[in-house]
Amino acid sequence: MILVATVDETGDMATRDTRVRALIFSVSLRTGSYNNRLAELAARCSARAGADVDLAHISDWPVPMYDADTERADGPPPGLLGFTDRLAAAHALVIASPEYNASFPANIKNLIDWASRLRPQPLARKQVLLMSASPSMSGGNRGLWALRVPLEHLGARVYPEMFSLAQAHQAFEQDGDLKVEALATRFSSTITEFLSLVEASVHYPCAKQHWIEFLGEVPDPAIDRVE
Repeated sequence: MILVATVDETGDMATRDTRVRALIFSVSLRTGSYNNRLAELAARCSARAGADVDLAHISDWPVPMYDADTERADGPPPGLLGFTDRLAAAHALVIASPEYNASFPANIKNLIDWASRLRPQPLARKQVLLMSASPSMSGGNRGLWALRVPLEHLGARVYPEMFSLAQAHQAFEQDGDLKVEALATRFSSTITEFLSLVEASVHYPCAKQHWIEFLGEVPDPAIDRVE
């Protein structure tokens, strides 16, 4: 927790809590999923960095496949409202998603599709960090690039850095930490740097933030997304 000194209307010194609130969840449904373990590790790292953590799972929010007739007849399903209530209480969203056939699973797309029907748009301006774990050498990275598209289309601010854990079947210690020190350090720094950006965007909106659409793109005021 970070406490910032301020001056209230009476001129007395006061403090305000600038702790970041993070909703972290896994998309995988498999028992013993590597992405579940990665989400749990992200929750521990976020808590150590001073964040308030809400650790969840996509199965906490069951929703039917999106159908406009169902929406017209029954309105938003309870599972969707459960998700958006917890999302509204968070400053940041961290998603651990597996890769299915070079893309991302249908369940997270379906949840996003339902969320897209709400007004105001619950994902708009929400800070998002994406991560994946896979036994493959790519670590599920292709699925994360695909997942960026609907999130950014709905106005979410998806963090440029993504974490993909390759060979996940042999990457974890028994206690859930990562075996390779360099990977553990990179994972921790990704979490803390993301949370620092979230803290700045929420509590210090006067700070100028530059967003470059693609990693490696040369900064250009004509094409950069600037707040």
